[in-house]
Amino acid sequence: MRNLTIVITFLLFVCCQQVLAESTTPATSTKKQPQLPTNNAQRIVALAPHIVESLFDIGAGERIVGTVDYADYPEKALSIPRIGGYYGIQIEKVLALKPDLIIVWQSGNKAVDIERLKSLNMPLVFSNPKSIQDVAHELRLFGRLTNQQHNAEIKAVAFEQSLQRIKQQYSNQRPISVFYQLWSEPLMTVNKSTWIHQLIKTCGARNVFADSATDYPQLSIENVLLKQPQVIITADEKADKPQPVINWQKWSMIPAVKHNQFLAVNADLMHRFSARMLIGLEDMCEKIARTRQAISSKDRL
Repeated sequence: MRNLTIVITFLLFVCCQQVLAESTTPATSTKKQPQLPTNNAQRIVALAPHIVESLFDIGAGERIVGTVDYADYPEKALSIPRIGGYYGIQIEKVLALKPDLIIVWQSGNKAVDIERLKSLNMPLVFSNPKSIQDVAHELRLFGRLTNQQHNAEIKAVAFEQSLQRIKQQYSNQRPISVFYQLWSEPLMTVNKSTWIHQLIKTCGARNVFADSATDYPQLSIENVLLKQPQVIITADEKADKPQPVINWQKWSMIPAVKHNQFLAVNADLMHRFSARMLIGLEDMCEKIARTRQAISSKDRL
């Protein structure tokens, strides 16, 4: 139950604060960037796991003096003091760290905490990746903030090249319909406004719930039956308690069930806005490609 509460709270933060995120220029905006509070930060508070990962990627991880509970990669991140989590940020702890830079996850951190930090005139920069390409933009931004531009550019270019290779290999394949099982109880998926949908599309697959009214809709199995997906993708989440297992075999009218087309992906890779996401993306694309080939072979019989 605790893990479900964490996931739902996370999704609500991302979904419900999007309007606030739009009201301020994000770090990845194509518009002219505002003046940065520093170009050589030494004491950084990083308020999201993907921010921590990106700072370590460019060689600035050792400068992080505070982060959130769920920042667990790389291993060195586990020793960073914790100043908050899904429940919010402990402002007093942040102040005690005397940071010269706070990188906020604009659509993930609580709006009330962001406003409090603003009111205290803290040195804030916003991370707000909305597309896969924004990972490279943020690597470059973090490089400018830490005087690690050279390392950041190397990492950003490598990311862009790898992403382009994956797109060229998989994006134009024959579409295959997929249901992405984000969570099992309650049953949840994603629509076209989400990061995960972009990943599915990159693999040349079609998200059967793309047109849902909400970003993370709750469903019944009957809803999935009506959509007739050819593949069911389950997200393996690192959690203290595993998700309840759905006995999909009761629903053999669904093509994915009838033909036993189930794929598992690494949620810790897929659900973070970091360079490691490409490992999870390529893994999912390869699995979808194999499934597409298997379905095509059956169709020819």
